[in-house]
Amino acid sequence: MTFTTTISSLGHKGEGVAEIEGRKVFVPLALPGETVEIDIDGERGTLLGVVTPASNRIEPFCPHFGACGGCQLQHLDRASYEAFKIGLIETPLRFAGIDTKVSRFIDAGGEGRRRATLHARAEGAGYMRLRSHQVHDLDTCPIVVPGLARAPDIARAVMQAVGEADVSLTATLSGLDVAIRTEKKQARMDRVAPLVARFKLARLSLNGEMVLQAQPPIVEMGRARVELPIGSFLQATAAAEAVLSDYVVNAVGKAKTVADLFCGVGPFALRLAEQRPVFAVDSDKAGIAALDKARRFTKGLREVTAKARDLFRDPLTQFELPYEAVVLDPPRAGAEAQVRELAQSKIKTVVMVACDARTFARDAAIMIAGGYAMSDVVAVDQFVYSTHIEIAATFRR
Repeated sequence: MTFTTTISSLGHKGEGVAEIEGRKVFVPLALPGETVEIDIDGERGTLLGVVTPASNRIEPFCPHFGACGGCQLQHLDRASYEAFKIGLIETPLRFAGIDTKVSRFIDAGGEGRRRATLHARAEGAGYMRLRSHQVHDLDTCPIVVPGLARAPDIARAVMQAVGEADVSLTATLSGLDVAIRTEKKQARMDRVAPLVARFKLARLSLNGEMVLQAQPPIVEMGRARVELPIGSFLQATAAAEAVLSDYVVNAVGKAKTVADLFCGVGPFALRLAEQRPVFAVDSDKAGIAALDKARRFTKGLREVTAKARDLFRDPLTQFELPYEAVVLDPPRAGAEAQVRELAQSKIKTVVMVACDARTFARDAAIMIAGGYAMSDVVAVDQFVYSTHIEIAATFRR
């Protein structure tokens, strides 16, 4: 069914919202104030044409935008883009009863994303198409670092070798780290091993197991160099890691005792240890081992006590937190169980980094109810042109 209508607002997924016959219809690629022609299927609208464009509509720089689902916001001018991203943080906070403003918006796109996951399918290699389970075949992606320029070619080569797969690529100082995931039980390592020499990869793994390593994939974290475990978490851009680390170090200030919870491979712990001993905890045993090795081989660092522990099921209790400051950077699910313990503790400073605005708002409300004051809420934009935003905030007693 085709309608001509006016877009009233922009939803949190970056879709234009239209009110038609008393119901909301979500229209990707449409902007507030535009008169558009759309095709409607339930709550979904497909943009057929823009009759009257919005004044803040700009020309996307990527020829794949609109077909590829990797980016949602290339058609939005800078001021509107930043306002939208800030709203992604402030709106959930307001719904949680917290009336606060983002103090800074930081562009952390840097040289581009240093990691990406492409889908290798019969129709090609790339990201999923907009609102589809079909892959949009890419020749290039302008939002990744130059080191990932051949990512689509590598993904296509994986398809030829083992069939359909998801291919995660990380650009490191020593070359590309490529991890293949496939549901094909008969996928053979010897079929993909030649890709290491062909594409000069640092390491190749298949379903979590090493296939071949030419040299360890290494990234710098402050003074330290860390050998990445297979499948380990890493901030999407090096610029974002630097921005967040600077924020954490400055917020911790002169605290002499610090715990880094959900520490991963140590982007914060290793930098904090340049000035004081650090207690670091994460459920990822391989990440903890990599952090410990990096600390041991880096001169000038204070002691880092790294422990593997599931902080979702077994959070550190208030009696296990004799620290002046705590840093936590949980995954999208947030850190509710751990935050409830922190809220009952006597810790003076808690620095929270979050990648999901809704769970951040929930956790922030718990901290505030526990007597903390929240300040310096910062938006760190590393997933540029997407509807994701990184958040950093400081809580003090």
